[in-house]
Amino acid sequence: ATITASPSPSPTPVPTPTPGPTPTPGPITFTATGSLAHARINPTATLTPNGSVLVAGGWDNGGRLSSAELYNPATAKFEATGSMLHKRSDDAAIQLPKSGVLIMGGQDDSTVLSSAEIWDPAAGKFTAAGSMTTAREDFTATDLGDGRILITGGLGVNTTTLASAEIYDPQTGTFTATGSMVTARATHTATLLQDNRVLVTGGFGRIGQSVASAELYDPATGKFTPTGSMTRARDSQTANLLLSGKVLVAGGYDANGNALASAELYDPTTGKFSATGSMAHSRYSHSATSLKDGRILIAGGHPNGCNSGATCDTGLTATAELYDPTTGKFSSTGSMAHARADHAATHLQNGSVLMVGGAANSFPNPLDSAELGRG
Repeated sequence: ATITASPSPSPTPVPTPTPGPTPTPGPITFTATGSLAHARINPTATLTPNGSVLVAGGWDNGGRLSSAELYNPATAKFEATGSMLHKRSDDAAIQLPKSGVLIMGGQDDSTVLSSAEIWDPAAGKFTAAGSMTTAREDFTATDLGDGRILITGGLGVNTTTLASAEIYDPQTGTFTATGSMVTARATHTATLLQDNRVLVTGGFGRIGQSVASAELYDPATGKFTPTGSMTRARDSQTANLLLSGKVLVAGGYDANGNALASAELYDPTTGKFSATGSMAHSRYSHSATSLKDGRILIAGGHPNGCNSGATCDTGLTATAELYDPTTGKFSSTGSMAHARADHAATHLQNGSVLMVGGAANSFPNPLDSAELGRG
């Protein structure tokens, strides 16, 4: 049966951030920190209100993982916490208003999941939290600014690319369908804009076919509408909201499987994308972290593209670079201690960026190492 969302009040507008200090050319340096108890590729890493980071799931050479652990910035160590109810990778995790972490979807070793669970920091345990309306992996989960979570697209059972979307309401603890996207897509991005709309970009419509299209979700109407297309088709790219209200979209790989160094800006006032400076290195499945000074730290990733099985997952990079929105340019900065891709990056309360796990240069060997980027 088709599930339809009942009308919900418009979310409280997100305050327009005041411009922070002018970005400075100071470099980022990386230093090792405590190691994970379990090496893992593509884990989730979620900052909690007390400043710790919940690292959960992912996969290693033995399959998907259910284990989870906490990074404590005060001790620079990872500490044990309860395991998830299900093994998961290619899932999504997001902090809820009342301090729990919602983890949903992904896949275990045999199937795509619709189930969800919540980690309780007080108990250090996971409990079941219902199921999404659709089983999905490689999807997005975006906080709408009022506590509700927008879930879009991804891959369903039988590797079907999904256009469907749904809303998780933490007040009722339920998932409810909302309007579908204009384009079915997976491994795309979804970014909350300053006016509470959500910009969805790129991804692939069918496996191996990256798309350039973009669309906007309006939480007041529950509908998606097309907006200007990117200058390049992109899959596995990153997207970051800048202090100006524009969105930086960087890297990914194109419809021919070539890794991209190019980047572009989406302007919500015009609904158009325009090219901005290119990265020093082509990369996809990298991390892009917004810093307090407005710059974007981009690190790691696959630099070789995916146009042949022989090169798709080799030669991962440890390089990092900074995007300065005041100049529209990228500049190289200190490299990570380890080449890594499909890792997790989390901006800590003290301003450092925690890089966790991922694939090693001899892909698909998982990493248990972690490091801090400071600038």
